[in-house]
Amino acid sequence: MSVPFFYEPNLLAGSSTFTLSEESSKHCVQVLRMQEGNRIDLTNGKGQIFEATIQVAHKQNTLVAIQSQKTIPPSTQKITLGISLLKNAVRLEWLLEKATEMGIHTIVPLICERTIHERFKADRMQNILQSAMIQSQQAWLPILTPPTKFDDFIFTYKAEQQYIAHCELGQKIAIKDLAPSNDCILLIGPEGDFSPKEIEVALSLQYQAIHLGPTRLRTETAGIFALSVLKKF
Repeated sequence: MSVPFFYEPNLLAGSSTFTLSEESSKHCVQVLRMQEGNRIDLTNGKGQIFEATIQVAHKQNTLVAIQSQKTIPPSTQKITLGISLLKNAVRLEWLLEKATEMGIHTIVPLICERTIHERFKADRMQNILQSAMIQSQQAWLPILTPPTKFDDFIFTYKAEQQYIAHCELGQKIAIKDLAPSNDCILLIGPEGDFSPKEIEVALSLQYQAIHLGPTRLRTETAGIFALSVLKKF
């Protein structure tokens, strides 16, 4: 049986004891039925993983003793995904989950000219990232920014390689022909695609236009497909 893994953002390197959050305590004691002496693993989402033993099992404030800790170095590859908010929030949630499992560095929800979306529930989206990080046994929580207007993003974020995937006619590079970069930005537009003006602005700022194959993909599918090609494993 695998050791249960919990996310505790307030756990500091060098700690000898720690009191789990009420949410983690409840899951640990009431759901998993764990008791004093049982082993769990913890991460603060900042690169540290802690091995711990339960000292006091309580459904609201379980106390653990930290036995050891290790630091997981960050990935040498930094991918920033700028992707439009979606009309169907469930589809965006799915993308956040899968992108986290794949080790994305930063996700920026974009508000583009053609974006149609529901209200962005920041707390829920953060919880999805945290759950996906734990499920995939990682120690680094991706950065999720507040929704950002396309114009604000395009003039703020910079990377060694900058790609924009769009459906308009024009010269493009096939994503399969790209060499994975250690520092890149990937832009994916809304259901109605980026506007011609947005594409023009991106190209003027040294973005490379790319195409993702012969079929037109949903926004969230395009994001995950492109990540799977650009991500180094």
